Amino acid sequence: MKAGDVVHLTTAASVQFLRPIFVRVIRELPERHTYDGWVWIDCYELNAAGDAVARRELYVMRTGVRLQALPVRPTRPGKRRRNPVRVG
Repeated sequence: MKAGDVVHLTTAASVQFLRPIFVRVIRELPERHTYDGWVWIDCYELNAAGDAVARRELYVMRTGVRLQALPVRPTRPGKRRRNPVRVG
């Protein structure tokens, strides 16, 4: 994982993710000692629109982390330009 990666965390990454979440990785935290195959990550939790809502440090199993594309944001229709209207 590298900075900027968006990952989907489920129970495959850790039992704490009964409700799966998307996060954007800030960095791995190499200074923390972990068990083999596990890693601490500094990240932002993302909402359904892909906006960061909370900064978190998470302990996850590397093999359970799934790289994802950014969640799709709903798009708003652009403003339509109207022609002037003649009155009278």
